[in-house]
Amino acid sequence: MNENLLQYLWKYKIFSKLDFKDTDGNPIEILDFGTLNTNSGPDFSLAKIKTKNIVLAGNIEIHVKSSDWYFHNHDLQKDYQSVILHVVYFNDTDVSELKEAGIPTLELKAYINEEILAKYQTLENQYQFIPCESIFDASKVPFLFSEETLLKKLDEKSIEIEQLLNQSKNNYEAVLFQKLAYSFGLKVNAEIYQNIAENIDFKIIQKISQNQFQLESLLFGKGNLLEKETETNQKWNREFEFLKTKFKISGQTFPVKFMRLMPPSFPTIRLSQLTMLYHLQPNLFSKILKAKNIQELKSLFEKVKTSEFWENHYTFEKTSEEKIEKKLSDDFIEILLINAVLPIIYTYFKNINPEKTDQVIDFYKNLNPEKNSIISSWKKLNVKFSSALETQAFLYHHKHLCSYKNCLNCSIGLKILKD
Repeated sequence: MNENLLQYLWKYKIFSKLDFKDTDGNPIEILDFGTLNTNSGPDFSLAKIKTKNIVLAGNIEIHVKSSDWYFHNHDLQKDYQSVILHVVYFNDTDVSELKEAGIPTLELKAYINEEILAKYQTLENQYQFIPCESIFDASKVPFLFSEETLLKKLDEKSIEIEQLLNQSKNNYEAVLFQKLAYSFGLKVNAEIYQNIAENIDFKIIQKISQNQFQLESLLFGKGNLLEKETETNQKWNREFEFLKTKFKISGQTFPVKFMRLMPPSFPTIRLSQLTMLYHLQPNLFSKILKAKNIQELKSLFEKVKTSEFWENHYTFEKTSEEKIEKKLSDDFIEILLINAVLPIIYTYFKNINPEKTDQVIDFYKNLNPEKNSIISSWKKLNVKFSSALETQAFLYHHKHLCSYKNCLNCSIGLKILKD
C-alpha cells in the first residue's frame, strides 16, 4: 500500500461501499471528494463533507498510517490547518490536534476491495511487455481512447514544431523540410538528417531545387559522403565545393551511418530520394494544405525516386547487377505522412483554423496500421488495429505510460481496476 494508490482510489471513488464512518463510529457523508492537489499542501482541495449534521468545506489529507501526520511534520505546517478530514488506510494512532479540533479520521481499510489490491500488486510485479499484461482486457479500452491519445501525441509534437517555426521565422516550408529529413533517416539517421536540414538555409534549398544534381551534391556533402574523393563521386564533390563557395555555406558536416540498414535505406538512396522530392515539389507545404484526402497527399510522393546513377548503385564504389528504379514504397510514404506531414498540418490548423484539426484525425483513420514489435505485442493481447489512428495511439501510450509503469494515470488501467 502507498499514498499514490490511496489518492488514486479516492480520486476515482473506487470503494466497495460509500457509507463511511469515522474512527469513532460517526457517519461521514462525502459531498465532494475534492480536487487532487499536485503542488505542496494537503492532497485534495475544495472538498466538502457532512459529519454530526455539520457541513465542513476545506482540504483532505491522505496517509497510509495516521502516524504519518507526525512523520511528515504536518502538525508544524500552517497549510494543514485547513484540513477537514484525515483519510488513512490504517489508523495506528490518534492525532491529538485533529481530535481536539473535531476533525474526523476515516480509516479506509474496510472500504477497499481486496481484489483491487491484488490487481495493483500484479501491476507492481515483473512483466515482459506492459505491467498489466496478465490481467489486460482489450474490451476495457475506453471508447474514445485512440482519438484522445493521438491528440495528446500531436499536441506534444506541435510544441517541437512551433519551436522550429520560431527559429525559421514561421516558415512552414522550411520546417516541413527539416521534419521530412528526420523521417527519411528512420531511427539510425533521423537526427543526423534533421541536423543537415537545419544547417542549410532553406532559401538555398529553394534556389537550387530546380537543379537536382546540385541539391543532391549539397546533401551528400553535408552528410560527409564526399569526404574521400573517388573516381565515381568526384563530380558530386566538385559541385559541393562550388556550392559552398557560392552560397557561403558552412563546412560543418554530419556523418551519416550505414550500419544496421538494408541497402534500400542507405543514406545514398534516401538522400537522393529526398532530393527528388524537392526537385519535383519545390513548394511542398502549400500543396499539402490543398490536399482534400489521403490519396491526394500520397500522390505528392508517388513519383519520387533516386537519380539515375542510383538505379544500379547503393554506394559510390560498387555497381549492382540489376538496374531498377528506386521509388518510395507505399509503406515508406505512409511513414512520412504519419511522422512528418500530418503533425505539421495539425500544428498549422491548430494555430490558424482549429476547427480543421478534425481533418487530420480523418487522415490518420485512412492510413494503414503500422507494423512493428510494439504493435505485434499489443496484438497478442487481442487489441485490434484498423488504421494508423489506433497504432499511433497505442505506440504513444506504451512509450509514455506503460514503459514508465505509470498505471495510475492510465485510462485503461482505471477501467481494469474499477471493474
